[in-house]
Amino acid sequence: MEGLIVAIAFLVFVVVTIAKGIRIVPQGEEWIVERLGRYLRTLNPGLSVLIPYLDAVTYKVITKDIILDVQEQEVITRDNAVILTNAIAFIKVTDPVKAVYGVTNFSEAIRNLVMTTLRSIVGEMELDEALSSRDKIKARLRESISDEALDWGISIKTVEIQDIKPSESMQRAMEMQAAAERERKALVTRAEGDKQSAILQAEARLEAAKRDANAQVMMATASAEAISRVKDAIGESTAPVMYLLGQHYIQALETMSTSDNSKLVLLPGDLTEAIKRVTGMRG
Repeated sequence: MEGLIVAIAFLVFVVVTIAKGIRIVPQGEEWIVERLGRYLRTLNPGLSVLIPYLDAVTYKVITKDIILDVQEQEVITRDNAVILTNAIAFIKVTDPVKAVYGVTNFSEAIRNLVMTTLRSIVGEMELDEALSSRDKIKARLRESISDEALDWGISIKTVEIQDIKPSESMQRAMEMQAAAERERKALVTRAEGDKQSAILQAEARLEAAKRDANAQVMMATASAEAISRVKDAIGESTAPVMYLLGQHYIQALETMSTSDNSKLVLLPGDLTEAIKRVTGMRG
């Protein structure tokens, strides 16, 4: 019975020893082996043999592309505006030894490096520039963190800005500013319209005044021409002039007498003599 127990214990020991000595590394991973607590070698994908109880796999590093989601954070721009931004980084471990021994947690280190660098880059920009310069921010961010990442055996494949937007309070302020700007433009447009209307009205009045003046000049010229022709026609004789005046005088009296508003027509007492004098007749 005791022999059976010893045989079973020995068999278990052999199986455990073989299991500790044989390692199969899957594709996309590299394992770090330490001997008595000190780095020994890196196991590549495939079958590897270790010395049991002396060698131990202490780290299993993924060599495929790793996606790091950088949490959203508040960033203050150069003009003291608060915006919210987050990013996503694609990294790859190129040197597993540096990745595990160069930094405590390379994923968390890269995530914090992206956050701090992103704050620094956006903090140098004004609000409008930050909101419209995603490609510029991405390029500067990748360039800034690449050297640090290489020291940790990490290659930065790319960094994408997932979102960049003003904070809620900033959005309200921007909406108020936009409303004020629209109101200002409306007032300017209305003022420009009133100005143009006033200018057109003044130009219309000026044109009307010019036309009235031209008409008066033309009437005066016509009157002068008529008087000149009448003068040339009658020559030195006054009889035709007196005749015309008398004719107009009689027509004026006739018009006054037939008017609806006329209640009283005054005639000279010596109407006959007046007509004779006006017409130049001798009695």
